[in-house]
Amino acid sequence: MLIEGNTNFLVKKTTYKVVLPFYMYAALSFLTATIFLFFFSSSFVQHYFHPHILAITHIMALGWGTMIILGASHQLVPVFIEGKLYSIKLAYFSFVLAAVGIPLLVYGFYSYNMGWPAKWGGRIIFLAIFSYLVNLSVSFIKSRKVNVHACFILTAACWLFITITFGLVLVYNHSISILSLKSLEYIPLHAHTGIIGWFLLLIIGVGSRLIPMFLISKYTNTTLLWIIYAMINGSLLTFIIFFWYSIEIVFYIIPVLSILSSLILFAYYCYCSFKQRVRKQLDEQMKVSLLSVIMMLLPLILLLALIWMMILDTFDSQLFLAYGFIIFFGWITAIIFGMTFKTLPFIVWLKVYHMLVGRVRPPSPRVLFNGNVYNVMGIFYLTGFALFIIGLFMKSIYFLKPGSLFLIVAALLYNWNVIKVLLHKPVLS
Repeated sequence: MLIEGNTNFLVKKTTYKVVLPFYMYAALSFLTATIFLFFFSSSFVQHYFHPHILAITHIMALGWGTMIILGASHQLVPVFIEGKLYSIKLAYFSFVLAAVGIPLLVYGFYSYNMGWPAKWGGRIIFLAIFSYLVNLSVSFIKSRKVNVHACFILTAACWLFITITFGLVLVYNHSISILSLKSLEYIPLHAHTGIIGWFLLLIIGVGSRLIPMFLISKYTNTTLLWIIYAMINGSLLTFIIFFWYSIEIVFYIIPVLSILSSLILFAYYCYCSFKQRVRKQLDEQMKVSLLSVIMMLLPLILLLALIWMMILDTFDSQLFLAYGFIIFFGWITAIIFGMTFKTLPFIVWLKVYHMLVGRVRPPSPRVLFNGNVYNVMGIFYLTGFALFIIGLFMKSIYFLKPGSLFLIVAALLYNWNVIKVLLHKPVLS
C-alpha cells in the first residue's frame, strides 16, 4: 500500500511477484461471492446457518478480505518496520496453500460435508496462516523499528491464527466430540475473534497510517492509537471470557460499548487527519475509504440491537443476517474498494517504471485504472448493497435478486479495473 511521490516507500519493498497474485485471487473471490449471492438469494430468507450462507461468508472472509490483506501486508509491513520481509518463499507458500485450501473449505460448507473437503481445506489454510504469522514475526524480530501500526498488524495476525485454529477445531467437532457443545453454539466466538481481532484491529492499524498519508496530513497521535489498541484487545478478551463462562447476555453490552468507543476514537483520529490535510481535493477512492470508517459503526449498532433482543428473549434471524452482510459486503468491501486503487496502481507502477525513473517521465499511477469505471462501480455497489439490505429485512426475493445482480456488476467492474492495472504496459511521454 503505497503513495505516489513518497520515495520512502521505495525502500525495502517486497517484490510485486508476491503481492499481485493475492490481489487477483481476491478480486475473483469477490466476483464468485456475488454470483453465489444471486443464485442462492432464497437462502437468506431461511435459517442463518444455511450451507449456502456459510459458503458465501467464508468466500468473503477468506477469499476476499483475508487474501487481499495478506497480499497488501507483505508489501506494507517492510515499510512499517523499515526492514525486509523475512522470507519471500514463505510468502509464496502462504499464497499457494490459501489458494488451494479456501475452495476446499468453501465446498465443504456448500455441500455441508464436514468430512475430507472441509478438514483438508481447514488444514491447508491453517498451514497458510501459520506460514504468514512466522514470516511476519521473524520480520518484526529482525527489524530496526517497530511502531504502533506494526503492533496492530502483528497482533491481528495472531488473532487470525487463533480464529483459523478454532475454526478447524469446529470442523472436527462435527464428527469428534472435542468441545462440550455443538459447533453451531461456538459460531459467535469464532466469528467475532476474526471480525474484531483480525479485520478490525488490522484495518485500524493500517488505516491510521495510510489515511493521513493519502490525505498528506501531518496529524499523528500515537497515544490515542495505543488507547484504541488496548480497548479493542481488551474488549475481545472480555467477550471471550464472558462467552466461555456463559455470563448473562446483558453483560455483553460492556465489550460492545468499549468497541464502539474505540471506533469513535478512530473516527476522531481520521477527522483530525482530514482537518489538517494538505491535499484539499479528495479523489473517489479516498471518499470511499472515509465512508468505510463511518460504516464501521453500523454493525455495532445492529449488535447492540441483537443483544437487547436476546435480553428480551426474542431473536430475529434477519437482523443477524443483516449484521453479517453489512460487515462483509459493507464495511470490509468498502475499505477494500477504497484502498485497492490507491495501492495496486502504485505497486504495478513500480514494477513497470522503477528502472526508468530519472531517465524518462512516466505517467502518474492514477492513470493505470479507469476512473469512470470506478465511479460506475461505486454506484452499482451502493445500489446493490441497499437493495439487498432491504430484501433481508423484508424477506423479499424481489429485492434480494436485483440487489445481488447490481453487486455482480460492481464485482465485474472491479475485476475489469484490477486486470487493466495488472496488464499495464509502459507508456512514456
